[in-house]
Amino acid sequence: MDMDRIDFVIIDLLQKDARLSNKELAAAVGLAPSSCLARVQRLRTEGVLRGATTEVDAEALGVGLQALIAVQLSQHSRAKVKAFWKHALSLPEVLAVFHVAGTHDFQVHVAVRDAHHLRDLALDAFTTRPEVAHIQTSLIFEWAKGRLMPNYRKARMGAGL
Repeated sequence: MDMDRIDFVIIDLLQKDARLSNKELAAAVGLAPSSCLARVQRLRTEGVLRGATTEVDAEALGVGLQALIAVQLSQHSRAKVKAFWKHALSLPEVLAVFHVAGTHDFQVHVAVRDAHHLRDLALDAFTTRPEVAHIQTSLIFEWAKGRLMPNYRKARMGAGL
Protein backbone atom coordinates (compact mmCIF):
# COMPACT_ATOMS: atom_id res chain seq x y z
CA MET A 1 0.00 0.00 0.00
CA ASP A 2 1.30 3.43 -0.90
CA MET A 3 1.28 5.81 2.05
CA ASP A 4 2.37 9.41 2.30
CA ARG A 5 3.40 11.75 5.11
CA ILE A 6 -0.21 12.49 6.08
CA ASP A 7 -1.04 8.79 6.39
CA PHE A 8 1.92 8.36 8.74
CA VAL A 9 0.80 11.31 10.88
CA ILE A 10 -2.73 9.85 11.06
CA ILE A 11 -1.28 6.50 12.17
CA ASP A 12 0.91 8.15 14.83
CA LEU A 13 -1.97 10.23 16.19
CA LEU A 14 -4.36 7.28 16.36
CA GLN A 15 -1.74 5.14 18.11
CA LYS A 16 -1.44 7.84 20.76
CA ASP A 17 -5.22 8.30 21.13
CA ALA A 18 -7.62 6.03 19.25
CA ARG A 19 -10.54 8.06 20.61
CA LEU A 20 -9.74 11.14 18.53
CA SER A 21 -12.80 12.26 16.62
CA ASN A 22 -12.53 12.53 12.86
CA LYS A 23 -12.91 16.30 13.21
CA GLU A 24 -9.97 16.50 15.65
CA LEU A 25 -7.86 14.19 13.50
CA ALA A 26 -8.62 16.19 10.33
CA ALA A 27 -7.64 19.45 12.04
CA ALA A 28 -4.38 17.94 13.31
CA VAL A 29 -3.30 16.76 9.85
CA GLY A 30 -4.67 19.75 7.92
CA LEU A 31 -7.35 17.97 5.89
CA ALA A 32 -11.06 18.40 5.39
CA PRO A 33 -12.98 15.97 7.61
CA SER A 34 -14.31 14.07 4.58
CA SER A 35 -10.79 13.61 3.16
CA CYS A 36 -9.46 12.52 6.53
CA LEU A 37 -12.29 10.02 6.99
CA ALA A 38 -11.58 8.55 3.54
CA ARG A 39 -7.91 8.09 4.45
CA VAL A 40 -8.74 6.41 7.77
CA GLN A 41 -11.24 4.11 6.05
CA ARG A 42 -8.62 3.19 3.42
CA LEU A 43 -6.05 2.47 6.15
CA ARG A 44 -8.60 0.19 7.87
CA THR A 45 -9.63 -1.55 4.62
CA GLU A 46 -5.98 -2.21 3.74
CA GLY A 47 -5.35 -3.66 7.21
CA VAL A 48 -2.89 -0.98 8.33
CA LEU A 49 -5.23 0.07 11.17
CA ARG A 50 -6.57 -2.97 12.97
CA GLY A 51 -9.13 -1.70 15.43
CA ALA A 52 -8.85 0.23 18.67
CA THR A 53 -8.48 -0.97 22.24
CA THR A 54 -9.06 0.32 25.73
CA GLU A 55 -6.67 -0.41 28.58
CA VAL A 56 -8.45 -1.94 31.55
CA ASP A 57 -7.26 -2.21 35.16
CA ALA A 58 -6.64 -5.94 35.67
CA GLU A 59 -7.43 -5.88 39.40
CA ALA A 60 -10.81 -4.31 38.71
CA LEU A 61 -11.70 -7.47 36.77
CA GLY A 62 -10.44 -9.84 39.46
CA VAL A 63 -7.08 -10.58 37.85
CA GLY A 64 -4.58 -10.95 40.68
CA LEU A 65 -1.71 -12.57 38.80
CA GLN A 66 -0.16 -12.56 35.36
CA ALA A 67 2.44 -14.97 34.02
CA LEU A 68 4.36 -16.02 30.96
CA ILE A 69 4.14 -19.70 30.18
CA ALA A 70 7.00 -20.90 27.98
CA VAL A 71 5.90 -23.91 25.97
CA GLN A 72 8.14 -26.47 24.31
CA LEU A 73 6.42 -28.68 21.75
CA SER A 74 7.07 -32.39 21.47
CA GLN A 75 7.57 -32.06 17.73
CA HIS A 76 8.07 -29.10 15.43
CA SER A 77 5.53 -29.94 12.76
CA ARG A 78 3.28 -27.37 11.16
CA ALA A 79 0.22 -29.30 12.37
CA LYS A 80 1.36 -29.30 16.02
CA VAL A 81 2.27 -25.60 15.90
CA LYS A 82 -1.11 -24.74 14.39
CA ALA A 83 -2.99 -26.95 16.88
CA PHE A 84 -1.29 -25.36 19.89
CA TRP A 85 -1.71 -21.83 18.50
CA LYS A 86 -5.45 -22.38 18.00
CA HIS A 87 -5.85 -23.96 21.44
CA ALA A 88 -3.95 -21.21 23.27
CA LEU A 89 -5.96 -18.46 21.59
CA SER A 90 -9.21 -20.18 22.63
CA LEU A 91 -8.41 -19.89 26.34
CA PRO A 92 -10.07 -16.93 28.09
CA GLU A 93 -7.02 -16.42 30.35
CA VAL A 94 -4.67 -15.89 27.39
CA LEU A 95 -3.80 -12.27 26.63
CA ALA A 96 -1.15 -12.90 23.97
CA VAL A 97 0.58 -15.77 22.21
CA PHE A 98 4.08 -15.49 20.75
CA HIS A 99 5.52 -18.17 18.46
CA VAL A 100 9.25 -17.77 19.10
CA ALA A 101 12.64 -19.20 18.23
CA GLY A 102 14.95 -20.61 20.89
CA THR A 103 14.60 -23.17 23.65
CA HIS A 104 10.83 -22.75 23.79
CA ASP A 105 8.41 -22.63 20.89
CA PHE A 106 5.78 -20.35 22.43
CA GLN A 107 5.51 -17.69 25.09
CA VAL A 108 1.95 -17.33 26.35
CA HIS A 109 0.92 -14.30 28.43
CA VAL A 110 -1.90 -15.25 30.80
CA ALA A 111 -4.04 -13.39 33.34
CA VAL A 112 -5.53 -15.40 36.21
CA ARG A 113 -7.23 -14.86 39.56
CA ASP A 114 -4.47 -16.28 41.74
CA ALA A 115 -1.74 -18.93 42.06
CA HIS A 116 -4.30 -21.75 42.30
CA HIS A 117 -5.92 -20.64 39.06
CA LEU A 118 -2.49 -20.48 37.40
CA ARG A 119 -1.65 -24.00 38.59
CA ASP A 120 -4.97 -25.35 37.31
CA LEU A 121 -4.55 -23.61 33.97
CA ALA A 122 -1.03 -24.98 33.54
CA LEU A 123 -2.07 -28.52 34.44
CA ASP A 124 -5.44 -28.64 32.66
CA ALA A 125 -4.91 -26.48 29.58
CA PHE A 126 -1.21 -26.90 28.79
CA THR A 127 0.41 -30.08 30.11
CA THR A 128 -2.51 -32.24 28.99
CA ARG A 129 -2.05 -31.20 25.35
CA PRO A 130 -0.52 -33.99 23.21
CA GLU A 131 1.72 -31.53 21.35
CA VAL A 132 3.22 -30.06 24.55
CA ALA A 133 6.45 -31.62 25.85
CA HIS A 134 7.37 -29.12 28.57
CA ILE A 135 6.24 -25.84 30.10
CA GLN A 136 7.99 -23.30 32.29
CA THR A 137 6.04 -20.62 34.10
CA SER A 138 7.39 -17.18 35.03
CA LEU A 139 5.37 -14.84 37.22
CA ILE A 140 5.07 -11.25 36.03
CA PHE A 141 5.66 -8.75 38.82
CA GLU A 142 5.24 -5.62 36.70
CA TRP A 143 4.88 -4.83 33.03
CA ALA A 144 4.43 -1.85 30.77
CA LYS A 145 3.28 -1.72 27.19
CA GLY A 146 5.21 0.38 24.68
CA ARG A 147 3.20 3.25 23.34
CA LEU A 148 3.74 3.26 19.58
CA MET A 149 4.66 0.81 16.87
CA PRO A 150 7.89 2.20 15.36
CA ASN A 151 7.43 3.48 11.83
CA TYR A 152 10.53 2.60 9.81
CA ARG A 153 8.86 3.35 6.47
CA LYS A 154 8.33 6.96 7.50
CA ALA A 155 12.00 7.27 8.48
CA ARG A 156 13.08 5.94 5.07
CA MET A 157 10.93 8.61 3.42
CA GLY A 158 12.87 11.27 5.29
CA ALA A 159 9.89 12.29 7.36
CA GLY A 160 11.70 11.57 10.65
CA LEU A 161 10.26 9.77 13.64
